[in-house]
Amino acid sequence: MKVILADKIASVAQHNDLHNELRLSSNIPCEEGVLIAAKILNNKSRYNRLELISGRMSSIQEGDIIVGSLGHRNALLGYSGSLPNQLEVGSIVQILNMGGVMGICKSYNPDVGPPFDCEVIGSVLSFPYLGERVGITSRVGLYPYQDNTEIKKYNIPVIVIAGTCMDSGKTVAACSLISRLRQMNLSVNACKATGISLRRDILAMEDAGASRTMIFSDFGVVSTSAHNASSLTKLLLNHLSEDSPDIIVIELGDGLMGSYGVESILKDKAIKNIFSSVILCANDPVAAWGGTKLLRENYNIEPSIITGPATDNTAGSEIINKSLNLRAINALSDGQNFGIAAAESIKSTSIGQYIAVSYTHLRAHET
Repeated sequence: MKVILADKIASVAQHNDLHNELRLSSNIPCEEGVLIAAKILNNKSRYNRLELISGRMSSIQEGDIIVGSLGHRNALLGYSGSLPNQLEVGSIVQILNMGGVMGICKSYNPDVGPPFDCEVIGSVLSFPYLGERVGITSRVGLYPYQDNTEIKKYNIPVIVIAGTCMDSGKTVAACSLISRLRQMNLSVNACKATGISLRRDILAMEDAGASRTMIFSDFGVVSTSAHNASSLTKLLLNHLSEDSPDIIVIELGDGLMGSYGVESILKDKAIKNIFSSVILCANDPVAAWGGTKLLRENYNIEPSIITGPATDNTAGSEIINKSLNLRAINALSDGQNFGIAAAESIKSTSIGQYIAVSYTHLRAHET
């Protein structure tokens, strides 16, 4: 057992109650979610920050000792990497995302540059047995992950934000919607159901007014896939429904076509049956057309609204309105109309009817 002082603890270790002084083991299980300590070996001028357990972003540099989690990633606009087959003290791994997920990088997008290389120091130990100096390997998560989870029956509108790819405006849309709903004194719980562990998006949802937020890594999974995405979504919905919010907002990280399991969620009938509305974020009109085609033909889902960069000006919005016969509204610049349209998309529920009336009064007051 070795004692070290960590300079920075990544947000992926949010629920582990770690302090800078840590005890490490030279036995390093190569399993997703295992927390390790590593030393940064190089400097970077791009993509060079780490999200800390406080939620703040901190620059990292050569010589820093950080704590993160083993995992994998397959990102179009970032790094792609896998879980190592074996590790020992002195092995080299790479940081795959700003949340502190580490693995073996296989390829990277030129916009983010080569990743940080890290020298493994050991696995982080925890000591759960009072009065005993027996350490066990620390792992990510607050709740146990359960496969084949059944979704609870409840009558809460669920609005889903999906996107054509990364950086298509999903979190902006979710936050705009949450903010407008909160202005009418409605309670909103929100989550991010797929992607790789990073708390930035759910922290933004909290800032927008969400009463409670969650992310898949709360269940010990640092990167979702087709094998676990639907079960994780059911777990998230079950937990978020416990305090009976008026609305639940779900962001599906990544895009409709990807390796994070969005497809498996949209194919799951038990989940799809409780969706009140699906909002599609797209980067351009062609992406909006392709995303809508996928939703309609592959999943029998009719998107309620198109938003995202494709709607940044009237040129894109008019093309979408004409070619897809769908409402195209920018969530960032036209939050009022976006909120009204989202409300109308769930008007068949009692909450939806209340929202529609409240928006009318709210908009009249603002104008």
